[in-house]
Parts: sequence; structure tokens; C-alpha cells
Amino acid sequence: MTVPDALAAAVRAEDAAIFTYGVLTAFTRNDVRARVAVDIAAHRVRRRDLADALTASGGQAPTPAPGYQLPQKITDLRSAGRAAVEAETETQAAYRALVEQADTDQLRRMACDGLTESAVRAVYWRGIAGIDPTVIAVPGDPRVK
Repeated sequence: MTVPDALAAAVRAEDAAIFTYGVLTAFTRNDVRARVAVDIAAHRVRRRDLADALTASGGQAPTPAPGYQLPQKITDLRSAGRAAVEAETETQAAYRALVEQADTDQLRRMACDGLTESAVRAVYWRGIAGIDPTVIAVPGDPRVK
């Protein structure tokens, strides 16, 4: 995997997360809906920063897909929380791959920050979904869900 490949994969993971959070809005109560708005805004900022980095490296940012397959059926707050955890898990994996491929301190910092922010969001959503433990030891490790 090259740096542009890792950047493009992270952009695609952010696109999927943005889509997922958009769907979650319909299944959350008001106090949680405010958190959804904050999280989706964070994903949009990260997506823009990744796309800018990809363009700066000579690549072209992928266009968001018209739709995405949700990891499971969302019917209530708990299933919405599980979908958010899955979206964050996917972004963590993409950021971890970007950390491994980063060839500059700036890009490595961007990837580490994205991984950290996503891991923190996942803790909140694991609590909403009733997933125990709420914290995992190695965020971004595809073997750990």
C-alpha cells in the first residue's frame, strides 16, 4: 500500500462514516442527536483534510458513493450505537494503515489524531450500544472489534 492508497482508503472510510451518522439521526433521542451532529461534523473535517492531503500528494480524492451498506439493520438507539461503533472501527483501521504508510511527520500526526479521535468516539457509542468493554486496547487493529 502506498501513501496515496492509504489516504484514499481513509477518505472512503470517512465517507462511509458520514453516511452512517446521517442515518443514525433518525434513531436517536435529542440528547444523543446532539452528539451525532458533533461527530458527523468531525468526520466531515477529517474527510476534507484527508482529501486535501491526497490532492497535495498528487492523487485525486475519491467521490463519495451514492449510498453505503450499513453494517446491520438500525431500528433503535442501541442498534444505532452499534452502527456508529462499526463506522468508527472502520475509520480506525484506515487511520492505522495511514500511520504505517505516512512518510512525513505532518501526515503521521494527522493519522494519529484521526485514530485517537475515532477511538474516543467509539467509547461513547459502545456505551450507548451496551457493548462491554467500552474501551479496547488497540484501536484500529482489524482483529479487535
